[in-house]
Amino acid sequence: ATDAAGKALALTDLGGGKYRFAMPASAVTVTASFLDDSALRDRFVDVPAGSYCSDAVLWAVKQGITLGTDAEHFSPAAPCTRGQAVTFLWRAAGKPDPASSKSPFSDVKEGAYYYNAVLWAVEKGITNGTSDKTFSPDETCTRAQIVTFLWRYEEQPAPAGTSNPFADVKPSAYFGSAVLWAVETGITNGTSATTFDPEDTCTRAQVVTFLYRDIVKS
Repeated sequence: ATDAAGKALALTDLGGGKYRFAMPASAVTVTASFLDDSALRDRFVDVPAGSYCSDAVLWAVKQGITLGTDAEHFSPAAPCTRGQAVTFLWRAAGKPDPASSKSPFSDVKEGAYYYNAVLWAVEKGITNGTSDKTFSPDETCTRAQIVTFLWRYEEQPAPAGTSNPFADVKPSAYFGSAVLWAVETGITNGTSATTFDPEDTCTRAQVVTFLYRDIVKS
């Protein structure tokens, strides 16, 4: 989308192939362009070829799971929010319609890009709200949360082993089995041989990489 002078307008991804921009005081031209894999791979200056997340980012953009933060940047180190994480997973699952169209959460308003994704994720038991009335979509998603979302999406498979190498992952924690499963299946590793750091923020690169490793490579 460009204004009358040819200047690109900032787009906000609303999900479902819809975008929003602020209307300038001039005519607007909206066009679509398509990139082949090689062009797309070189699109983001902050995702170098061969980096741990490059294949995952390429896949996520091709599949419409997420876009860059602008035309040349993916912002791989930017924190990923709870709303973004469930939306990425919902899009990767094919954007299924939730059974209900009414949100129980005061902070999940109709029209938000994550609206259907949150309703679907809660209905599927992938996640809950942070309280009975709030989902906290703008809170950062933690490492524990994203592996738990994926584990529940896969219907909570039991980890093959019971040995837990991580001092900061208690077996009784809600994410205990999810972490062991995610490490066994190669979705992620610990941050060291004995720590997982479950409360660390998950970045955009990490979330799409975890999704890619689970959905495509598993």
